[in-house]
Amino acid sequence: MKIIVLGAGVVGVTSAWYLSRQGHDVTVIDRQPEPALETSFANGGQISVSHAEPWANPHAPLKALRWLGKEDAPLLFRLRADPALLGWTLRFLRECRADRYKRNMRHVVALALYSRDCLKQLGSELAGRGGLQYDRLERGILHVYTDQAEYAKGIQAARLLGEFGCERRPVSAAQCLELEPALAPLGDRLVGGDFAADDESGDARQFTRQLAEHCRRAGVRFAFGQPLARLETEQGRIAAAVTSDGRRHVADAYVVALGSYGPALLRPLGISLPVYPVKGYSATFSLSESSVAPTVSLIDDEYKIVFSRLGNRLRVAGTAEIAGFNHDPNPIRCDLLVRRTRELFPQLNDHGEPEFWSGLRPVTPSAVPFIGRLRYPNLWVNTGHGTLGWTMACGSAEALSRLMEGHRPPFDFPFLN
Repeated sequence: MKIIVLGAGVVGVTSAWYLSRQGHDVTVIDRQPEPALETSFANGGQISVSHAEPWANPHAPLKALRWLGKEDAPLLFRLRADPALLGWTLRFLRECRADRYKRNMRHVVALALYSRDCLKQLGSELAGRGGLQYDRLERGILHVYTDQAEYAKGIQAARLLGEFGCERRPVSAAQCLELEPALAPLGDRLVGGDFAADDESGDARQFTRQLAEHCRRAGVRFAFGQPLARLETEQGRIAAAVTSDGRRHVADAYVVALGSYGPALLRPLGISLPVYPVKGYSATFSLSESSVAPTVSLIDDEYKIVFSRLGNRLRVAGTAEIAGFNHDPNPIRCDLLVRRTRELFPQLNDHGEPEFWSGLRPVTPSAVPFIGRLRYPNLWVNTGHGTLGWTMACGSAEALSRLMEGHRPPFDFPFLN
């Protein structure tokens, strides 16, 4: 088939790769001048199956109320007269029920585990063709706690993850320091942690750009600098993807992998996807040789911030701001990342000022992304991965390629059809 993939982030590029590998003629269209310039640009850098706990959980509503209006809260919810946000919020509250939370976690973990295996297979597959160099570290992810009650909740979540096949074993405060000595400044405040040895870290942007180059060598075409205007329909099928300059791009099938922007493209077709943009932040520090910085990827539970070592850089990312399609960085939230980093790692000797970034994560109320066919027989979607876009990217793309071939992927997941 001739297939057009809409979107050149990590989800779009991996979709293009797996579809091309099946022998399809693939073109990728994106409004940006190159791959991975939006949500995939500077994320937390983690392949984190162990972080598959949905935001919608029984504890979430009270936490959200406690954080309401606090500019430096882990989750900043800005009240807005936005029907899409209201609908999304009501769905989110429904997903906070214990039974839905457990079901959603099962689906997210199943996809994330599958995706992590696909990433490893992809690395092996491309090793003889130049490989993929993206500051990859296979040293696991350590989740640390400074509050005993939150630690207890974390251990409970780890047990549930274990039921679904993800090992996240509890570790003592002393074991945390053995795994990552750079945490020593936390001292007596560190009450414990849990460790996922099979998780890993790396630079998602580098990964996406290099995989895009492998796609090109395999025959995939990229049409950059072409914002999408609409999808045209004819006789019950998608007839063309039309860009803002009026060009009609025609194919046998179309894959929408536009992250937070997918629902706007689909809405005129009568398709409503509850995917809402949630702004995340990161700060990237350039390290000197004398820096005492972590080499194990970390999740700081108190501030909901992640730390990933990327060669001679430290990527610090986190917080969530629900403010519509506002891309503007909030200085208070940027400062929070820096302050917390300096507090945890006072011997972090870095060059110059950190590089700040903010991007819009496409979040569903349940944390379960949308993968599969939509209403029209030749219209497919791969979006809604939230904070786990890179974690789920390879598995989502491989699963989509199977579905488009008429085969069901080999794991439990509510694929669209």
